[in-house]
Amino acid sequence: MSIEELEEWFRNAPAPEMPVYLDAATKVNDYQYFISSHFEGIKAAKHENSKAPLLARLLKMKLAIESNL
Repeated sequence: MSIEELEEWFRNAPAPEMPVYLDAATKVNDYQYFISSHFEGIKAAKHENSKAPLLARLLKMKLAIESNL
């Protein structure tokens, strides 16, 4: 899935109830801020290694949303 496809998926996905725990150390309190800051970071990153943690958290959020549909 490309970054553009992932952005489109989040545009059409229902926002989950907050907070969302992506793992034992990652709690999301503000869904819109989480999504926008992660995509901004991915677009600004010059190296693929910098994008990996942001992309991993976005994919965890996607999985959390899909599991509650």
